[in-house]
Amino acid sequence: MGELEEFSESLIAQLEIELNEEKVIKDLTEKIKEDLGFSIKFDSLEEISENIFSGMKEKINDFTGISVSPQTRIKYPDLDDLKKLKGRKVFAASNAGKFVEELFEAVSKKDTKKISSLIEQDAAKYFVYSTYAIQYLSKISTTYGDYLDNVIYLNKFVLSSYPQIILYRQGKPYEPKFESIKSGYVGALKMTILEEMIHSIQENLQEMNKNAAMNVNALNEELAKIILGLDDKTVANLSEYLQLQPVPDDFPIAKKANLFFMLNPDNFIVNVLGPDVMTFTRVEIDPKISETVPQLLDIYQRWLKPIQAHHAAFTTMEGMAEFIVQNMLKDDADFLHYLTSFVGTDISSYQVRKSLGKDFTKIVFEKFGKKTFKILIDDPPSTKELKEPTLYLKRKSSI
Repeated sequence: MGELEEFSESLIAQLEIELNEEKVIKDLTEKIKEDLGFSIKFDSLEEISENIFSGMKEKINDFTGISVSPQTRIKYPDLDDLKKLKGRKVFAASNAGKFVEELFEAVSKKDTKKISSLIEQDAAKYFVYSTYAIQYLSKISTTYGDYLDNVIYLNKFVLSSYPQIILYRQGKPYEPKFESIKSGYVGALKMTILEEMIHSIQENLQEMNKNAAMNVNALNEELAKIILGLDDKTVANLSEYLQLQPVPDDFPIAKKANLFFMLNPDNFIVNVLGPDVMTFTRVEIDPKISETVPQLLDIYQRWLKPIQAHHAAFTTMEGMAEFIVQNMLKDDADFLHYLTSFVGTDISSYQVRKSLGKDFTKIVFEKFGKKTFKILIDDPPSTKELKEPTLYLKRKSSI
């Protein structure tokens, strides 16, 4: 097997757990359909979801003061289409969209020949975006929903069989547990649809997050090209200095890939400097590394601004959604059944979980109330303000 084939097989192997979970869900769904002793029927995903969606619009407006756009709608993609959506959510650099689309499709189909051809076509892009394929596609079976461009996407593969699997695994008799599971299923859909509807009203944050991610990916591509251009001796010396795992000489691309994954700022800076890098204005690196790759420090320095913008926007988006979901559904019987029947927890345990974005939103809400959400969307906090909310409150109070 050649080097590119090894690369392709390695990528698929890293998704083995997820692929096995997908198979378990498919097999169990078929088993339930064929089991004559299981005659329980739940309302369809589409019917329940559309009812929740229409009923939730006014409630969101009441709580946040912001209306859900009339253009917002729900779609129910199958597994392959949901994986394609995840490729679009990468927010690739402007020239890489088609490459990412083809990569995600090839990985979804376990098409190692296509993956190999993509590596041959553009190894730099493969270095950057293969990590996203692993990260995003390894969580499909635990992803209930997503949002992009006025569309709420619900994971039909999981959600259409979700209540049957939960009930079936609890065993006979099924009927006494039916109402509780049905209610918990509705609660799961309420939580998911509400969260994605909140994301739909965060237009400025969505755009800020997208642009920042595209800039980060462009810088990562730039770094990948630099490393691919290094001579073999430089790669060997730097790999030894960084104590990377040895790679055979007949795998030159793998050697450079290892070096890229180590020096990628998302890995190297955060691991060396820690999460506080999100508040830094400048970075310093080992002079030995700078001497070997002179362009590296400049890339790291240019990386700070977009990665901090991405962190601030994403943390605010997720924290706001979490805060609203918890407050709007805290007394909802279906949501409480979801927590107990599907998650194995209760509302008290659920609410005390720490979250930087949620805790920040809570502090701002205590001062500004309903106006909080428009304030955060129009003028999001910096990474430093996320860590020190009093700075944000002081800035907004002085306006």
